[in-house]
Amino acid sequence: MVWSLVKILIFVAAIIGLTLGVSSLLETSGQVRVEVAEREFTLTPLVTLVGLALMLFAFWVVLKLLNLLVAVFRFLNGDETAISRYFDRSRERKGFEALADGLMALASGESRAAMAKAAKAEKYLKRPELTNLITAQAAEQSGDTRKAQEVYKRLLTDERTRFVGVRGIMKQKLAEGDTGTALKLAEKAFALKPKHEETQDVLLKLQAGSEDWSGARKTLNAKLKHGSLPRDVHKRRDAVLALSEAKDIIEDGNTIEARETAIEANRLSPDLIPAAIMAARTYIEQGKKRYAGRVLKKAWDAQPHPELAACYAEIEPDETPQARIKRFNGLTKSSATHAESKMLQAELNIAAEDFPEARRSLGDLVDTQPNARTLTIMAAIERGEGADDAVVRGWLAKALSAPRGPQWVCENCQQVHGSWEPVCNNCQSFDTLSWKEPPQAEVVPTSGAEMLPLIVGALEDKSEDEPEAVEEHVVEVISTDVVEPEDAPSDDKK
Repeated sequence: MVWSLVKILIFVAAIIGLTLGVSSLLETSGQVRVEVAEREFTLTPLVTLVGLALMLFAFWVVLKLLNLLVAVFRFLNGDETAISRYFDRSRERKGFEALADGLMALASGESRAAMAKAAKAEKYLKRPELTNLITAQAAEQSGDTRKAQEVYKRLLTDERTRFVGVRGIMKQKLAEGDTGTALKLAEKAFALKPKHEETQDVLLKLQAGSEDWSGARKTLNAKLKHGSLPRDVHKRRDAVLALSEAKDIIEDGNTIEARETAIEANRLSPDLIPAAIMAARTYIEQGKKRYAGRVLKKAWDAQPHPELAACYAEIEPDETPQARIKRFNGLTKSSATHAESKMLQAELNIAAEDFPEARRSLGDLVDTQPNARTLTIMAAIERGEGADDAVVRGWLAKALSAPRGPQWVCENCQQVHGSWEPVCNNCQSFDTLSWKEPPQAEVVPTSGAEMLPLIVGALEDKSEDEPEAVEEHVVEVISTDVVEPEDAPSDDKK
């Protein structure tokens, strides 16, 4: 408000001053004589002043015309001038308008229009790092992978766009199923931008799929270093990779290095069941039974699993059923209410021929969790207590059609696996298998460790079209391995 008032006052003062100056000149007496080409002009002071002003204006116009002529000459000569800059700005404006239209067309799914606008933008801008990217994405959108690949290869020639080109070709190879080439491209992209999280994930997945465990561990460490992976997740996945690496080392015959790697895997993630089993067996081979028991106990407290119980039995393979029950109490006491602990205690009591105690240990699992294992255990208890064959066969018939119980299930695609694997066989996801009930009652052949692992042993593979044969085999196994175990009394004592 004040500034506006000041500007008004200044304008009024300027008008007043100009008016006073003109009035003064009009009242001034005298004349100015100018002689040009022997001609004499007599002018008043005001006219003289106006004439000088016109002469200065004319001189300024002449200078501008001369500058224009010089600029035209330099423009025709190819030099940068105001005229060339004017046309450059015009081309740039048209190029960016075409580029914006191309991006809008790409976002709208109009791939052909996007490629046309990108070509127009390239004509005006001469910026291939911008226009080639739109062209490649539009070509992919339209299904023209060959065109997209050509454009991505052009991007490889420019250092600024090399990563984009490598990443684009890598994605194409992944879509084609060429994982070998995709792995090499992922390694190149990772070298260009080690902090790029998507590239880290793709490289890790491809390395795990190709069983390059050492390389995968380096990639995993890079993810931790650059802050794209929580520390606890890193420890778990590093343990999975160390375990897989240990398995390969065992296959190569280097048992000493395999032992060290297995122990390292268990140290990184004590709750990883396969790592705990491998580490425990390593300690058993070294005669360190106490260490083996500690490893298995820690893993059991985190997640009770039948394979852990089977490995725990390997610590003392020659003990009597009564001694085994006593030793296993230390394993199951912290998880006595867990279904796995109840089934384990029932199996141990079956081996000791204490069938009433086995029934008490099993509790109500037959009603609350009627899966193949609980029903098979119940059939063994009935057989041990002298029930009729019809009763035993009834429980076995239920077991054949009952859900399998907890299995290794992929968290990503829900695929059921017969044994733990670091990479899902179906979706190729890394470290997604967990021990849980599958979403549907699916029967997957397993190693048999979850079916009476300490006593009955694994059932032989039978065809799904021969249920009667499977039933007869289960009866035979129960009759021979449960009613008459190795450490059972003699027939006379029975």
